[in-house]
Amino acid sequence: MVRKTLIAGNWKMNGLLDDGIALAKGVGAEFKKTGRRDCEVLVCPPFTLLTSVKKAIKGTRVQLGAQDCHFESKGAHTGDVSPVMLKDLGCQYVIVGHSERRTNHGESNELISKKAAAAIEAGLKVIICIGETEQERDAGKTIDVCTKQIMGSVPQNATDKNTVIAYEPVWAIGTGKTPTTKDVEDVHAAIRKVLAKKCGRAVANKMRILYGGSMKPTNAKELLALPDVDGGLIGGASLKVADFAAIIEASK
Repeated sequence: MVRKTLIAGNWKMNGLLDDGIALAKGVGAEFKKTGRRDCEVLVCPPFTLLTSVKKAIKGTRVQLGAQDCHFESKGAHTGDVSPVMLKDLGCQYVIVGHSERRTNHGESNELISKKAAAAIEAGLKVIICIGETEQERDAGKTIDVCTKQIMGSVPQNATDKNTVIAYEPVWAIGTGKTPTTKDVEDVHAAIRKVLAKKCGRAVANKMRILYGGSMKPTNAKELLALPDVDGGLIGGASLKVADFAAIIEASK
């Protein structure tokens, strides 16, 4: 099964206006220079930079995504941003369920599912994040944790066309630690089996599963070559044009 590679940059809470524009222009220029059609590239800046980044990547085929959304389209939700608003701004994707949201904001699988369903309904594609903590890993619960998160977080309207899964072992995010390639492939293969139960085998075989968690130029090629790894959700390395470009190049 051939699935189009997706390299997505999650800028998290980083970037003021000038730096954000420069980063977006740099990524856009590098990707445009490759002329590649076999890979999707996505940047997910903070809400404050969405409009400026959209202008900076125009004409480059780099896509625009947001880092979170509310499940309602409008209403009395101070400080929140709706999927409809993101779509109106020109976003194509939104990340939901990142471990930092699950941990720092206490987001449940049920809430993440509602967000994902609303985003899909608004015409966005969703990247649903899953992954275990170091304590859960050490206890041998990686597959159990990922299974519960998939079954609870992936909404009924999810398909391979509107949904991407990102496996991010929490203990590897921003730490420089990474699982072995065998561990990554074993977990990705297990995730695909769970997706087959949730969404049906045909959808599961086409749905992309990204790896996140300290992917960088030095390990990207090896990770991206694994059969069930369909791209990467990149954190720190997405904040440097050269590093992000090197990961895109490694996806060939």
